[in-house]
Amino acid sequence: MLQPYRDVLTRPGALAFSGAGVLARLPMSMVGIGIVLMVSTLYGSYGLAGRVSAVYVIAQALCSPQLARLVDRHGQSRIMRPAVAIAAVGLVGLVVAATTEAHEVWLYAAAVVTGAGIGSFGSLVRARWARVLGADPHRMHTAYSLESALDELVFIVGPVLATLLATGVAPTAGLIVPLVAMLVGGYWFLSLRRTEPPPAPVGSPRPKGSVLRRPGMVVLAIVFVAMGSIFGATDVATVAFAEESGSKGAAGIILAIFALGSLISGLLYGTRTWKRPLYLRFATGMVALAVGVCFFFLVQSLVALAAVMFVAGFAIAPTLINGNGLVQDLVPRERLTEGLTWVGTSLGVGVSVGSSVAGAQIDIHGSHAGFLVVVISAGAAVLATLAALRTLRGDGSDHVHNSVEAESPSATGGAAVAACEVAESVEPKRS
Repeated sequence: MLQPYRDVLTRPGALAFSGAGVLARLPMSMVGIGIVLMVSTLYGSYGLAGRVSAVYVIAQALCSPQLARLVDRHGQSRIMRPAVAIAAVGLVGLVVAATTEAHEVWLYAAAVVTGAGIGSFGSLVRARWARVLGADPHRMHTAYSLESALDELVFIVGPVLATLLATGVAPTAGLIVPLVAMLVGGYWFLSLRRTEPPPAPVGSPRPKGSVLRRPGMVVLAIVFVAMGSIFGATDVATVAFAEESGSKGAAGIILAIFALGSLISGLLYGTRTWKRPLYLRFATGMVALAVGVCFFFLVQSLVALAAVMFVAGFAIAPTLINGNGLVQDLVPRERLTEGLTWVGTSLGVGVSVGSSVAGAQIDIHGSHAGFLVVVISAGAAVLATLAALRTLRGDGSDHVHNSVEAESPSATGGAAVAACEVAESVEPKRS
């Protein structure tokens, strides 16, 4: 089962940049929940915690695509080295402002600086895979599946670590580790120049407009905003539910279980080739995720919530993998970093909206009001996906479908099959 992953990781330089990318991405799973835990503890307000987290993510959403355009134009190391330093300064300022219980405007200011420079290392890693593997669709599918699984590994370790540090050491401790990881992992990654995609040739025309001018990219952006709202509201609601249940420290463990389900499905998904078109698999995963999170609103205990999250998590990684795969078909190769960043940025915007709205509702009505925001966000994601199927089909499905017909397709195992049950015509892949 692991042979496809061994194949891509043995490419020169692949293991190094993928490993460094994991460390550099640790902040994406720790900063959000670290802000919520720190601010809610020191200021006594989930609403404020959600707003500060939202400001951070919005700043990242606005600035990351611009950083990505500069990266495509001038190279990863030249742009991201100073950007990482700026993000580190902002994160230090956020910790200092919270520790001194400064006016909330200083929290917002520090969050803006952090979000403006942090960028999207997941997009940088995926762009390197495109350079190393070229146009091989099967190996790119495996590489993207690997990175999505590693994303989930980050989301397993990150929330638990942030929660343990914030509740067991100090409220601000949950932001210290991501600060160190960003500096060490980020500069390690950027030092690996051999696998860095080349910048645009000197004198080449500057790209005009945004990749969002492509209808398929607009669709993906809208869907990923709604999907991000699911995740943002889930984070805040889970922390509040755990506190109401008398065990706030369990929130990180429960969120890690959510990510564990996604990690397992992502690894299984990446070992197989699928017969169904990519746009249909993307839609199926989105529907499966929406059905799964609807049960969050019904749970009455931490154990039940963990169980539901584990099963629902199986729909996450395949959906994200398929979304990133659609981007590769929708944008020119020389603008791949920008396209991938817009997907991640849209997800981040949704996280900010979901966490902010859920935080405000939780302050008034309790944790289940936050889970209601999750359900509403899931419904919006499904509606947007189904309404835009024709657009996605016209933009990218033919290329993807033809690229996988040469080999015998296969379903994934376990609950990942349930997440993509409509892909009924599948057989085991033969080596």
